[in-house]
Amino acid sequence: MKLMQFFTFLGLSLLSASTMGQVKTVTPQQMNMDAKKVKASFLDVRTAQEWNKGHIQGAIHLDLFNDNFESELKKLDKNKVYYVYCAIGGRSAEAGEMMIKMGFKNVYNMKGGFNAWTKAGLPATAK
Repeated sequence: MKLMQFFTFLGLSLLSASTMGQVKTVTPQQMNMDAKKVKASFLDVRTAQEWNKGHIQGAIHLDLFNDNFESELKKLDKNKVYYVYCAIGGRSAEAGEMMIKMGFKNVYNMKGGFNAWTKAGLPATAK
């Protein structure tokens, strides 16, 4: 019986460890609601042209394609919660994976990106 309990515990431990340190995917609606509950930062990894057309108010802008992207990421607090987005979700997934490898603990990728955010009627600004 103790052996069975040990293997159950081991299996649950491995399962929970396998979900730690991964980029989690959330919908724009989830992201909007959750960001209000926790002290989270939005991270926009699109180009300056895309950013200037509109973005989530208060977001941090770091263009994934800039040569200094990784060095700028290193300046961010690795213990904060980050909601990362791009136009449709590909670049933000890549940025999120990079962040996890750098030791960031709470990284979320917005499913569908900024396009899905605006399509859902969520607030955006061009300022």
